[in-house]
Amino acid sequence: MRTSNIKVKNKIVSVYFLLFIFVVYLLVVFNVFTDFGNIASHTFLLLVFGVAFLFFLIYIISKYFEYNSDGLNLILINRGFILSEYFNYREHVVEFDKTDLVAFKFQNYIVYQRLVLYYKTKNGNKIKSCFNVTLLAKKKQNYISQSLKKTLKNNLQNN
Repeated sequence: MRTSNIKVKNKIVSVYFLLFIFVVYLLVVFNVFTDFGNIASHTFLLLVFGVAFLFFLIYIISKYFEYNSDGLNLILINRGFILSEYFNYREHVVEFDKTDLVAFKFQNYIVYQRLVLYYKTKNGNKIKSCFNVTLLAKKKQNYISQSLKKTLKNNLQNN
């Protein structure tokens, strides 16, 4: 089974564009109201920090996720949406045999969701890998969960 959240990319670009338009709007509005003194400057600083916080929150949350369980290996990829075609600065790729999967769980936080996988290496060590699945649809998360449960069930039957 292959799935990804590539369709969300246009929405993320739109959100960044709206944030940019909002910042330009704030600059114009507060440039007009500079005569009112400290109240306008404090409000402006508060709004600038709010927009910066939103920008970095979206930056952290917006990651491309791809899951591929076709064949004998599980392949999971996480990378940034913006500028990912040119720079692989936030890329995280894990590929391992399906028989090495030990456990998995989805962790849901308020604005962040992640998939945690535990798998064995060739040496027998267990490794924990985390993947950002915040922008993955709930339906696709359920499909991934079913696929991983099936893989774990097959691993238990074979051992």
